Amino acid sequence: MLLRKYLLVMESQVSKCGFHIVKNKGYMLYPKCTKYSKYRKDRCSRGCKSDGTQLGFGRYGTQSYKAGRLSYRAIEAARRATIGQFHRAMSGQFRRNGKIWVRVLADLPITGKPTEVRMGRGKGNPTGWIARVSTGQIPLEIDGVSLSNARQAATLAAHKPCSSTKFVQWS
Repeated sequence: MLLRKYLLVMESQVSKCGFHIVKNKGYMLYPKCTKYSKYRKDRCSRGCKSDGTQLGFGRYGTQSYKAGRLSYRAIEAARRATIGQFHRAMSGQFRRNGKIWVRVLADLPITGKPTEVRMGRGKGNPTGWIARVSTGQIPLEIDGVSLSNARQAATLAAHKPCSSTKFVQWS
């Protein structure tokens, strides 16, 4: 099994798999090193996978309607929007009790060529990172807050990535 090292922003974030995690000042969630620097894009599976479809850590979460790709910037923007909503709604309670889990990890590099470059001469340099999200997967989980605040935060977080999501609650 390939062991990857990931850069992480906060202690409250947990990756989907149990890989080694280190901190960085960049405030983005992406791998520190991978086996290959360039991967193939592949197609997103349209079917529903069984892993990651149930709430595992928190009481509330966002569930994706369709398969797609999330960039590392969209994941970080959704996380920051959620935290900002909690700080506006309930200043001290979230700092003591609230937790956010990001269940997706952008571990696939996306390459791009510079503008006005002729055809050929290989694949471009890595420019960013993406995460594949399947139908029914839960990318974000929330705990330690009320239902109304969690619903507002999930609505704000759903606007950041370019995929349709719905709010789910643990029953």
